[in-house]
Amino acid sequence: MKILLDKINVPGINTFEVYRREGGYRAVEKALKTMTPDQVVEEVKTSGLRGRGGAGFPTGMKWSFIDKTSSNPHYLVCNADESEPGTFKDRYLMQNSPHSLIEGMIVSSFALEAKLSYIYVRGELKFIIKILEKAIAEAYANGFLGKNILGSGYDLDLYVQPGGGAYICGEETALLESLEGKRGNPRIKPPFPAVKGLWASPTVVNNVETIAATTWIVNNGGAEYAKIGIGRSTGTKLISACGHINNPGVYEIELGLPVKEFLYSNEYCGGIWKNHKLKAVVPGGSSVPILPEELFLKTAAGEDRLMSYESLSDGGFATGSMLGSGGFIVYDETACIVKNTWNFSRFYHHESCGQCSPCREGTGWMERVLHRIEFGKGRPEDIDLLVEVAKRIEGNTICPLGDAAAWPVAAAIRHFRHEFEYHIKHPEKVMDADHVYQPGMVMA
Repeated sequence: MKILLDKINVPGINTFEVYRREGGYRAVEKALKTMTPDQVVEEVKTSGLRGRGGAGFPTGMKWSFIDKTSSNPHYLVCNADESEPGTFKDRYLMQNSPHSLIEGMIVSSFALEAKLSYIYVRGELKFIIKILEKAIAEAYANGFLGKNILGSGYDLDLYVQPGGGAYICGEETALLESLEGKRGNPRIKPPFPAVKGLWASPTVVNNVETIAATTWIVNNGGAEYAKIGIGRSTGTKLISACGHINNPGVYEIELGLPVKEFLYSNEYCGGIWKNHKLKAVVPGGSSVPILPEELFLKTAAGEDRLMSYESLSDGGFATGSMLGSGGFIVYDETACIVKNTWNFSRFYHHESCGQCSPCREGTGWMERVLHRIEFGKGRPEDIDLLVEVAKRIEGNTICPLGDAAAWPVAAAIRHFRHEFEYHIKHPEKVMDADHVYQPGMVMA
């Protein structure tokens, strides 16, 4: 079942003419001419659609939180600041089918009674900004944006805003700060954006994939969408697959697909490259816990692991992980977990906004200790020190970046402690005579 990528390979689908010919903008017509905003919200609630940016919060419920008693205008902001290492599915969708996002923005804005909406795009993706601006201009020219859309009396203006060039701006309140022209520091919540968001007005922030999915829900009904997937993991999910696999790329899967099928089927990842053995997988982007092969393929209860929110988190972080943003990173037997963990820590230290001392100091501390271990100068007590620092960061920051920095380190040590010990006990096998790191050196 394909919902978002069904027409992705149609030549010219990035243009209004072809997108319209292939059934595009029917959801706008249906919503504006035959539905009320509350009815659209109810359909999204019925669908069970959950936020596809990583948190997995029910979208319809999030929409229902918007403060309708406020005299201030409502806003919808699309979070297209895709900066999570290992995640590139939103970029793929915007690049190849921009009108699917534009249509979703119109439908979702109507549901929220927003007359001004924004797409906040990662600042480095300048070519994506040009693609979106062209698609928006086409939508205006054809009467799907602007005043009195399709004669319905509904007005909507839509703008693209380049991001601040920081991972932290993917956090919704930091994004709003940046959109207002300020430094992208996360806000303390409450108040939540649905009550006091952009310019202190009721605001909903949703991911690209989440918003694009609403068009199918309006066209086909929330009940039909809920039939796809498994349990509370309804619908389809875009997965960014990369690492040591034969077929890296973006795939749309029905939630509930067995992870083994996704990893080894030629329709998807095509198995581990060079016929190597699977070692570990990060299933939802760099911020979620890594899983060794045995826990990735099977839950702690011995059941086949599924590509769903519930199955991947089965057992908590002791034996599970998270679906997250769908950044599916695969490591074969040659991968060094210590090096991988240090690399992630470098990223989070660099991207911390510095507002919270546990994150500001803790991410730097973890990076330095991991660098020490990786480059042959580790001490036996460093491993437990890393665990302790991760604990002190987790749950003690304004936004989830602290958790995102702590979880990969804690999970790597939990499941691959022997590799960290090997680096410390055998520095001569990790470094050569000139003290240069040997990238292929892992535990024998």
